[in-house]
Amino acid sequence: MAATTESVKTDAAEAPLLNIRNLVLGSLVYVLFYGWVRWYEGVYGWSAGLDSFAPEFETYWMNFLYIEFVLEVSTAGILWGYIWKSRDRKVMSITPREELRRHFTHWVWLVCYAWAIYYGASYFTEQDGTWHQTIVRDTDFTPSHIIEFYLSYPIYIITGGAAFLYAKTRLPAYQKGLPLQYLVSVVGPFMILPNVGLNEWGHTFWFMEELFVAPLHYGFVFFGWAALGVLGVVNIEVQSISKLLKKDLA
Repeated sequence: MAATTESVKTDAAEAPLLNIRNLVLGSLVYVLFYGWVRWYEGVYGWSAGLDSFAPEFETYWMNFLYIEFVLEVSTAGILWGYIWKSRDRKVMSITPREELRRHFTHWVWLVCYAWAIYYGASYFTEQDGTWHQTIVRDTDFTPSHIIEFYLSYPIYIITGGAAFLYAKTRLPAYQKGLPLQYLVSVVGPFMILPNVGLNEWGHTFWFMEELFVAPLHYGFVFFGWAALGVLGVVNIEVQSISKLLKKDLA
């Protein structure tokens, strides 16, 4: 009885399987950051972003672009490098409770990826079409593009890559090969970024109207829909968690 009591106390003292604080803070990072970005765009997009030859455009928008490049490359290198460096080399030997806890942490990453995909592939992408139907572009680096293509897209790529690396380095369910579902849901949206080059080339040489139904934009739709591959990832998660719940988690 004494041994059982100590075991119960030990289990009760352990951290919860789902870290609610990380889930809330992770979501708030995206919501608050993009709220600030939208405010910045609303203020300086009209006052300093309509003429790419004006000095204020260089001050408020090109410098914004340069800072993005530095921070995004640094963040990707540090975050992905840390996740890989700190990987569990004995991942197949973890306890059921620890495995279940890691699955819930993985879900926190997936929620963050969902926020990042929403703002990148939906909110700012839709806004870009509206912007360029209203404002005639005189450069490829418009305020809308600087936020959409070179900020929101890299952010969801970094987040999706981090989620994939976490699953691959810490969860037994993802140790055999490369899960096709995950590759589709992460690599698919990533391919929107190279498609930006085709988009800008087409607009430069064909002077197309900014219509979402234009064939030039089909790549955005195809690769954007690839994010639905995350449903396959959820399927893996449900199967893994179902098996774990049948075990003695204590």
